[in-house]
Amino acid sequence: MKIKKIFKKQFVTLLATTFSGIIISDYTKATVLESNYKEVIDHVWQIVYRDFLDSEGKFESSSWINIRKDFLAKEYSNSDEAYDAIRNMLSNLNDPYTRFLDPKEFNQMRIDTSGELTGVGIQIVKDKESDDLIIISPIEGTPAYEAGIKARDKILSIDNVSTKGMNIEDAVKLIRGKRGTKVKLEILRNGNSFYKSLSRERIEIKSVISKINQTKDGLLIGYVRIKQFNANASKEMKDVLKNLEVKNVSGYILDLRSNPGGLLESSIDISRHFIDKGIIVSTLSRDGLKETKRGNGKALTKKPLIVLVNEGSASASEIVSGAIRDNKRGKLVGKKTFGKGLVQSMRTLVDGSGLTVTVAKYLTPNGTDINKFGIMPDIEVRMNANPILLREIGTRKDKQYRTGEQELIKIIKRTKLVGQFEPNAANLLEVFKKKNNNLVYSLN
Repeated sequence: MKIKKIFKKQFVTLLATTFSGIIISDYTKATVLESNYKEVIDHVWQIVYRDFLDSEGKFESSSWINIRKDFLAKEYSNSDEAYDAIRNMLSNLNDPYTRFLDPKEFNQMRIDTSGELTGVGIQIVKDKESDDLIIISPIEGTPAYEAGIKARDKILSIDNVSTKGMNIEDAVKLIRGKRGTKVKLEILRNGNSFYKSLSRERIEIKSVISKINQTKDGLLIGYVRIKQFNANASKEMKDVLKNLEVKNVSGYILDLRSNPGGLLESSIDISRHFIDKGIIVSTLSRDGLKETKRGNGKALTKKPLIVLVNEGSASASEIVSGAIRDNKRGKLVGKKTFGKGLVQSMRTLVDGSGLTVTVAKYLTPNGTDINKFGIMPDIEVRMNANPILLREIGTRKDKQYRTGEQELIKIIKRTKLVGQFEPNAANLLEVFKKKNNNLVYSLN
């Protein structure tokens, strides 16, 4: 049985992302309600009751039914009161990814599949245990990135307004503003607090960038970096790989560092560019309905592969990383990933507001649930102690890239001897035998 059946044929798009607000598509033409605000409240309640997956297993239908009675028994004189009630109702779920967006927020937060972002270039999540607002990752090339904001930085205040007890929607309202104006963030990092003044800008995000690096031995390495898994990412990736294959690169380094995620289908499609057969990812609904996505036999390359990951590699990035690792298609190099193994769908509500609701969790091909745990790389290496320039990312001045390239060279040389890619082979005792003289070459 397909997981899509739980959505009762409504048009929804599954998200594997940490973005705080993504517009996907309206499955109905929204109309603004002038009076019956309870209809919006009940719409949210129904979606949660039917589809919500609680990753901790604490959700009780009976309690949720009682909550409905309490909230529908009250009177609401305007939309603000109804929206506040919805947010209070959702707070009972203790799920930072199931969130309500009023119509204005729904339209403003166009960190969407078109790849357009308005703001300072950060994605945030609220840690339900510490109640902190945490930055998942700055997007490369944005004001936040240029100012040195890092993954897992905590936001203590926004324009001198404390974020203690503040929800994501209120934080976004404060961070957003007129283009060209500035917002001051108080950041906590490694026990030290400091301020950063960031300019608000409209940013066009190209999902995939690439180049060819040449090793000291003269090998050509295809370096590909995915910044975001939006609707364009798979096509961009396909075009990049076809171009690099024509140029006869010897192997690839796929950079997923500080990539906060995006569309689930995009991560599956991109995994299929590298994986011919085998499981890509499995999604599991709260009812135990499981859907498994596999390679479709149309991989664009079988050449050796290294994937760079770090603390900001989340969700869709972790799907690709898990697929590469578990299928023994390549090795992961860097730091442990963020650990977001939940899938959300975006729903348009009856008055034009929106809801992101957690509907499933995903498992790596080996059946591993990485939510909150992340994925440990095969080779753990820290980033440079001193910051490097943007243009130095993906070069030998980039410590994590340098380590990845060194490992890739070993795999390429081994592959040329054995005639096939075996990234997990630690010790090949006999790799090639010539018929005439019975010579044996061994690699350690």
